[in-house]
Amino acid sequence: MNDLTLRPISGAGELGLFSRLPYVLNAELAGDLAAGRRRPEWVWVALRGEELVARVAWWTRTAGDGPLVMDFLDVAEGESADTGVRLLEAAMAAVLPRGERPPEYMRFVPPGWREDADVRRGVEDRMRMVERTGGRLFVERLRLEWRRGTAVPEPSGRLAFRGVRDRADLVGLMTQVLDGTLDAHSRDDLTRMPAERAAEQQYEEELARYTSPREWWRVATLPDGGEPVGFVIPARNAYNPIIAYIAVLPAHRGKGYVDDILAEGTRVLAAQDAADVPRIRASTDLGNVPMAQAFERAGYVNFERQIDMTWA
Repeated sequence: MNDLTLRPISGAGELGLFSRLPYVLNAELAGDLAAGRRRPEWVWVALRGEELVARVAWWTRTAGDGPLVMDFLDVAEGESADTGVRLLEAAMAAVLPRGERPPEYMRFVPPGWREDADVRRGVEDRMRMVERTGGRLFVERLRLEWRRGTAVPEPSGRLAFRGVRDRADLVGLMTQVLDGTLDAHSRDDLTRMPAERAAEQQYEEELARYTSPREWWRVATLPDGGEPVGFVIPARNAYNPIIAYIAVLPAHRGKGYVDDILAEGTRVLAAQDAADVPRIRASTDLGNVPMAQAFERAGYVNFERQIDMTWA
């Protein structure tokens, strides 16, 4: 263990070194670093001589913000998990503010990751490394994808749709939908702050930062009086067109309106140029069965899962 070198990369010139271990996010590293979503001092390696034996890195949504998630944690085949823990502890001490709750750990895994013994071992080994630093499993999520050519239903006529009038309009609706939410992150927020504050925080830290047109955002209403039923936020992040948020208000749940709302959000994005929207991405908690079923009915495919772990 004493022959290990633990350090951040020096810059973009060492991304090739960092990428020697395989992972789906390797292809995004250069763009993220150039855009400020990563910084060299957040991208750490463990080296034995010139050999990469472990790595860890953090990401953020917007340049200038602090680390939002830890999304790389890998140990080379045959290397002890102790090396990964040692690297993680050193990097966390250098990167993260002392005394603050560390950002979540997030890992994309195959949808059937438990069914393949080798894949499962790798996922569980990473989870145990996080656990050894005080982390715990928070939630498992479905990553979903609509692919160009998949049919999009015509409007059923059960709902009408209007644009979002302003910040207060959407934050008010977001506050209402937190009542009875099945989303693990939202439920966690509600243990620490009132619903209105949680809605404001998500709006400011996520929705307001999308640079795609706000004209895409839709509020679903009853056709006879304009009473809001729910909303959907089609958007584009730095990587893909997405359904950023979809919800039905508590008074209107259980009536199948989520299908109409999701179809509208999908139509908004599918109507854009095919070259710009070859696919639409979305995600929901594995335990949010009604929402997962709605995406399945709409033709979205579960192409990956996501493991989220958190620290107390």
